Amino acid sequence: MTVMEQRGAYRPSPPPAWQPRTDPAPLLPDTEPYRVLGTERAAKADPALLRRLYAELVRGRRYNTQATALTKQGRLAVYPSSTGQEACEVAAALALAEQDWLFPSYRDTLAAVARGLDPVQALTLLRGDWHTGYDPREHRVAPLCTPLATQLPHAVGLAHAARLKGDDVVALAMVGDGGTSEGDFHEALNFAAVWQAPVVFLVQNNGFAISVPLAKQTAAPSLAHKAVGYGMPGRLVDGNDAAAVHEVLAAAVRCAREGGGPTLVEAITYRIDAHTNADDATRYRGDTEVEAWRAHDPIALLEHELTDRGLIDENGVRHAREAAETMAADLRERMNQDPALDPADLFAHVYAEPTPQLREQQALLQAELAAEEEGAH
Repeated sequence: MTVMEQRGAYRPSPPPAWQPRTDPAPLLPDTEPYRVLGTERAAKADPALLRRLYAELVRGRRYNTQATALTKQGRLAVYPSSTGQEACEVAAALALAEQDWLFPSYRDTLAAVARGLDPVQALTLLRGDWHTGYDPREHRVAPLCTPLATQLPHAVGLAHAARLKGDDVVALAMVGDGGTSEGDFHEALNFAAVWQAPVVFLVQNNGFAISVPLAKQTAAPSLAHKAVGYGMPGRLVDGNDAAAVHEVLAAAVRCAREGGGPTLVEAITYRIDAHTNADDATRYRGDTEVEAWRAHDPIALLEHELTDRGLIDENGVRHAREAAETMAADLRERMNQDPALDPADLFAHVYAEPTPQLREQQALLQAELAAEEEGAH
């Protein structure tokens, strides 16, 4: 067989028997975001799972408000709040098995905490420390990624390597709608589909890439439609419906684990707070829009479902809120402790073998510190 005879080979004009390599129909997302809460599907949802999702959502909301307050107190350099997006964050963490890996972006501290990461450690990088604050291997959580979408190729590489080794591992990579405009997004999805890597891409479409609305980023019918161009399924889900997001992600993880390859999931949600504490969101969106999304709050949606079905009462709601307050109090106390900083850490872990320039700079700093100490006496 020659190269030109191979299936899918390039030809100036397709012969009469030409067929697409992949049937696009099964890959296309639904025309409307998939929902569970408030529909007949909710009756089939596991009550224990719904209660756990609720407790994590309440804790996550309190985590967001407390971390935002810490920025105002000068205890955090920056905090990108995920208020309004908690359903995506929590569902992503709970859809994974212990051996799986989570690849978060800078806004996904809540997903890392729901995965089991210490709440203070999850904020270390945002506090301005030189390292990520935690051991990624302990909870299978990659470092919080600030550059847009660069964590996606990493997730594909890890997932592909795990499959080559025969390890039962799935990677779930989180990214915002702004990240889908980056070259890393294209490269990751292309490699994942070609290699059929066991990876799931979760796009949290919160409407804005800082101040740029989605309509100025893409003309695609939805971001989930982008999956078809790479040869993987695209799923569209209501990102404020915790049960629906968990169901869709769990199915995608299961498919990847069973050798079905990658899936792109677009969760339609909304960033209630500003992009970060340094952003003024009123310059590019109105209060009416924000209030409309507040009426579709993920906690209220799930609480309504639980109370209507008698799966939670006032005591259950109070218990979830009290647990969240306990977490917030512990976070405040520990974040208000000044970290012990060693200037010599500036030179640690830069190179395996320090360069002459690095040794020179280190010696200069040591001399300056010694002179300061001598002057203080």
